[in-house]
Amino acid sequence: MLAVQITNLKDFMNKLFVKETFDRFLLSEATLTTFTAYHVDGAYHPEFFGEDPEGSAPRLCPWSRLRPVFFSLIRGKHTPLKFKIIFQLSGEDTERLLITDNLPFQPEDVFGLYMNVQYDGEKVTVTTGSSLKVFTLDKSLDASWDALTKRFFLRQGIDFI
Repeated sequence: MLAVQITNLKDFMNKLFVKETFDRFLLSEATLTTFTAYHVDGAYHPEFFGEDPEGSAPRLCPWSRLRPVFFSLIRGKHTPLKFKIIFQLSGEDTERLLITDNLPFQPEDVFGLYMNVQYDGEKVTVTTGSSLKVFTLDKSLDASWDALTKRFFLRQGIDFI
């Protein structure tokens, strides 16, 4: 598990809510508190758009679809009191990580790779985690996911300690 604190808050908030930086991630769930609290579970309901719910639709909604909604909720003179956003790495990206790092897991073994972004009104903390469908003492997936997260932050110019 990786735990870092974001050092440039304004830049990070811009990358999170305005730019496409996190758009490849799926939203597992989020809670945002402004003048009231909002909770989004992230489940994707393709039937709303007339799509086949049994088709190839993702189980979770991509952040790219929800980012404008969250931005509209926080836009204005006041910053949010707090928020917690739990991202999940997409199935395709999870499979790519397993192959690239030559990990001993199959894609169907992995329930999810998560990035928890938490703002407490003063600072942003990001933690990572994984969930497997199989029991193992092997922590290689956690190490690879942590390393990938660090590389992602460095590539995106996200400063952390």
